[in-house]
Amino acid sequence: MGFEIPLWFEITALSVLTAILIADLLLILKRPHIPSLKEATGWIVFYVALALIFAVVLLGVTGSGDAAGQFLAGWLTEYSLSIDNLFVFVLLMTQFSVPRRYQQEVLMVGIIIALVLRGLFILLGAALIENFSWIFYIFGAFLVFTAWRQAFPGKDDQDANTETGIVRFLRRFIDITDHYDGSKLRTEVKGRKMFTPMLLVFIAIGFTDLIFAIDSIPAIFGITRSAFIVFATNIFALMGLRQLYFLLGGLLDRLRYLHFGIAFILAFIGVKLFLHALHENELPFINGGQHVEWAPEISTWVSLGVIVLAMAVATVASVVAARRPGNAERVDGGH
Repeated sequence: MGFEIPLWFEITALSVLTAILIADLLLILKRPHIPSLKEATGWIVFYVALALIFAVVLLGVTGSGDAAGQFLAGWLTEYSLSIDNLFVFVLLMTQFSVPRRYQQEVLMVGIIIALVLRGLFILLGAALIENFSWIFYIFGAFLVFTAWRQAFPGKDDQDANTETGIVRFLRRFIDITDHYDGSKLRTEVKGRKMFTPMLLVFIAIGFTDLIFAIDSIPAIFGITRSAFIVFATNIFALMGLRQLYFLLGGLLDRLRYLHFGIAFILAFIGVKLFLHALHENELPFINGGQHVEWAPEISTWVSLGVIVLAMAVATVASVVAARRPGNAERVDGGH
């Protein structure tokens, strides 16, 4: 990696960041409400500033610009993927008609599930990379495939009303009411205990988080091999996600080209992983088993520049297209 992060810093930082995230989520239970535009904006600015401060602290602790650069590139990648995740959350909230008052609690559960799943995938990914460097080829190919599906989704990906197989299975074998009872999972109808639609919402959110964890972890390992930085970027990406949901809820439909920007980032990281694998692995069919020296190594700062540029171009293009006469209606980008 070219730098070393002290163990004491890793333990302290992850403990503090996890505590902040938990405290943020507990605020929902204490005071469930719909955040105002001012409140949501304030929290997002706070979390973005916190991420930038963390990058500076990481630079000071390690004395390495690569460490800070890898964190920033990883954080921006995870944050862009989290925004993409919000598209799906919006569809799920609409599909299940979740009362707006309780959407924060649904997001809280979704974030907790995402944190647990990503933590498991990070540990698994780090172990695979440590013992099987050829896994970079698989990660790279998977990201390029994911990028293609992101840019050119199929009919099933575009259908907002499509339920997962798990949800359809539960509807067949579990008694579920047609109406919510606050945020409760179970309620009583005419003396009979039944599940509320909230159960289906939580399961759908969990399934979505699983899919996004599978996509995002290979992407972040394409930027850094430090499990600590990978986990830190994921925590920062999840921080403020619920506030971002309410801030961008009405604007997501206007970001019609955002999925192209995300697809480009995934494809770029996939190619970067493949090139890195050529350096890491000896290929038996080349000079009797040698590393490929001609394959270029893409630096952290180049990666950071590509990520920022891709998201900026996609956002600006979306804003310009939305302002054109006759383009008031959204052109579906597959979300």
